[in-house]
Amino acid sequence: MELLGRSREELRALCAERGEPRYRGDQLYRALYAERIFDLALVTNLPVAFREKLAKETTVTLPTVRQRYLSTDGSVRYLLGLGESQEFTAQNTEGEEKRKTKKAASVEAVFMPSEARQTICISTQAGCAVDCQFCMTAQLGLIRNLTPGEILAQVLLPLEEHKETLTPQTNVVLMGQGEPLLNYENVMAAMRILLDQAGIGLAPKHVTLSTSGIVPGIERLAKETVRPKLAISLNASNDEQRDVLMPINKKYPLGKLLNACKNFPRSSREYVTFEYVLLGGVNDTAEDARRVARLMVDLGRVKVNLIPWNPGSLPYKEPSEESIERFHKILLEKGIPAFTRYSRGRDVMAACGQLSLMETTSSPLSVIS
Repeated sequence: MELLGRSREELRALCAERGEPRYRGDQLYRALYAERIFDLALVTNLPVAFREKLAKETTVTLPTVRQRYLSTDGSVRYLLGLGESQEFTAQNTEGEEKRKTKKAASVEAVFMPSEARQTICISTQAGCAVDCQFCMTAQLGLIRNLTPGEILAQVLLPLEEHKETLTPQTNVVLMGQGEPLLNYENVMAAMRILLDQAGIGLAPKHVTLSTSGIVPGIERLAKETVRPKLAISLNASNDEQRDVLMPINKKYPLGKLLNACKNFPRSSREYVTFEYVLLGGVNDTAEDARRVARLMVDLGRVKVNLIPWNPGSLPYKEPSEESIERFHKILLEKGIPAFTRYSRGRDVMAACGQLSLMETTSSPLSVIS
């Protein structure tokens, strides 16, 4: 039985089933998530006999670090192996569940340190089914959903490796491989542990879930008592443009998507973020900017993050500095809070849209193993 990813109540029940007091589950929960102890023999507040029994009957499995790629900006891209082949049920963009068996999967996470905080970008699926045309992850297709433990491990592993240099604030963004809202149950099981002050203990304001626009998932997320912040991967200024760049738009067009965003609850200081990847000569014109500003009207507290496209093996080009500045200026003039975000880790294929399991065996990139 795998322990990583189990909730506090599940761990309490596990202990009770083995004749131990339920509070032993609380101790185990704290050891795994707050203290990041992954060797059961080192959970010294548990009785020795119980530790030995757990070691025989359960496992705590972290992904295998196949490679670490160190960027010149200090970011680290982790290429992670997720273990043996297994049967799984994944949801496609039509909301249909398909059960099939796949070979052992790999996935990526990115650790980005800065003076004030560290940000960890994590994946929720191996590969992705959404098929955004400008994203290299889409080229992989959907391999499988990640389990709650596999999602949490992408946070726990970098935090433990960098524990000597951590700042007090950790941000987590669900912006790696996959569409989080197509793996809803596992993602939210992980989020409840991540946001539990007795678990990993992050504040909801420091965790952001990014979606391509799965409207039923947004509506479901809105009903959660504790949830991460919401970000929408917009990337187009009208339906015709978005149908081409993001085929998911044909199922959930802008009208439905924006209505779900309008109704999404938020605190007095909380925004719904719209991410807009600027593609040179495609969606970065002045008219695009004006249309985006019009889309934001009457949605409540929103902001727009402009993300210049990061190069890869796809037929797009980076926007010019002139078009970036023009787009940004128009949004501000229209009263829309806007920020230009330059992705980190571009030199090691760790930036937004670049995660495609690329392995480098002979290159000028810094590789630490």
